[in-house]
Amino acid sequence: MTASVELSTVDLEILRILQNDSRVTNKELAAAVGIAPSTCLDRVNRLRTTGVITGQRATVDAAKLGRPLEAFLFVQVRPHRRPLVDPFIEHLLAQPEVRAVYHLTGPDDFLAHVATTSAGDLQRLVLDELTARDEVARVHTNLVFQHWAGGPLLPPKDS
Repeated sequence: MTASVELSTVDLEILRILQNDSRVTNKELAAAVGIAPSTCLDRVNRLRTTGVITGQRATVDAAKLGRPLEAFLFVQVRPHRRPLVDPFIEHLLAQPEVRAVYHLTGPDDFLAHVATTSAGDLQRLVLDELTARDEVARVHTNLVFQHWAGGPLLPPKDS
């Protein structure tokens, strides 16, 4: 389990701003939190090196990239042992349709969020890439009709 990192109120404010607009310049960020740009850059770099900031990314509409069918695949792996788990996760992440993978407790071992071009493409993914593997005992598929993303952990301050 990852240890938590001690964060100051300035660090938290930097995170709040970056979570809500990661395109903000260092100069704008420094002014918003009331510190020098060089100090701000040092703090952001520390947040990156300690793993608090794990990356910056663009959110992409899968349908506009030709992958309109999204689904959640609940996968049961047997036996559920480390020598099989790590290669299975690598295999899942190597599939271009896979957007996220979660290791779960309960009756299912993994949850994979996928975006495919069609129902046939989803069927190919399940049959050729998942159930064809010896360690996969079961795959349960739920289609996504619509989704809403949650907000940042540190939402913007009230104006």
